[in-house]
Amino acid sequence: MHMTEIKWGIIGCGDVTEVKSGPAFNKAPNSSLVAVMRRDAAKAEDYAQRHGVPKWYSNADELINDPEVNAIYIATPPLQHEEFTIKSLAAGKPVYVEKPMALNSEAAKRMVVASNQYGIKLSVAHYRRLQPLFLKIKSLLEEQAIGDIRFIDLKMLQPQKSVIIASAESDWRTNPEIAGGGLFHDLAPHQLDLMLYYFGEIKTAHGIAVNQSGNGQVDDLVTGHILFENGVVFNGTWCFTVAEEQQLDRCEIFGTKGKISFPMFGHQIILTINGEDEKLDFLPLAHVEQPMIEKVVAYFLNQAENPCSGEEAVKTMELLDGFTNQLQKE
Repeated sequence: MHMTEIKWGIIGCGDVTEVKSGPAFNKAPNSSLVAVMRRDAAKAEDYAQRHGVPKWYSNADELINDPEVNAIYIATPPLQHEEFTIKSLAAGKPVYVEKPMALNSEAAKRMVVASNQYGIKLSVAHYRRLQPLFLKIKSLLEEQAIGDIRFIDLKMLQPQKSVIIASAESDWRTNPEIAGGGLFHDLAPHQLDLMLYYFGEIKTAHGIAVNQSGNGQVDDLVTGHILFENGVVFNGTWCFTVAEEQQLDRCEIFGTKGKISFPMFGHQIILTINGEDEKLDFLPLAHVEQPMIEKVVAYFLNQAENPCSGEEAVKTMELLDGFTNQLQKE
């Protein structure tokens, strides 16, 4: 079937869809948002009215089977990603699914199998790949602005009461049954996906994860190490219980001629060569997912490559599982 316009349905029109992604479905060319779904009917109706969406549902199957909807965006907590992705693909509808792709890498692999089995497209919302700041880093790496890459040092340090992520009514992000893990599973997918995007295939990876605070059931300190096939080494530290003044969001890429330093949740790259810092500033995007959604629309319309395939996103899930030893814990 040849589509000329993508008519989206959203399953799970919660926080992430208010500003980050939702409005972009109507702003992207050849794309419109025609239906939304939440289990809470009142909230679904409220979202539809505020965003001018013609239809709302409280049942996911009804949205999936709506004949007008020809593509589906899944923005539920990770627990439901696999089920709704596979149901949508079975209904012949391409899927754009939020990160992390699923509860774990096994579930993510089943989603890829379904996409291939049904011959229906699947893209994952590792949307930082297409933001100007991260594309600039990619081009700096490709033109060897800092020479040959040696290693990457990433630190994501936050005090226990942090507001970097959207707040949800019940904090499902720290419930492993719903999110797969804690804040690491919420924030690290972006970071690890970018490392794969920049540095390619992985030779080996391992990590350490501990719950040091004794609060809750999830790891609050994770370290991870990757050796890429090209010889580049990555070291990451994620700690969610540091002192307020130690809060840090920084990734540094070291090369033979200098260093590229940047935050994951910020707007400036610092390029250091011969001891000189050059600051490259970027404007905040109104809707952080818009560049990605535009590319996904083009992909679904056969006008572009897949900006982030299920196969690529599975590798990120394998890193999450590997660093937190989920593979051994099961």
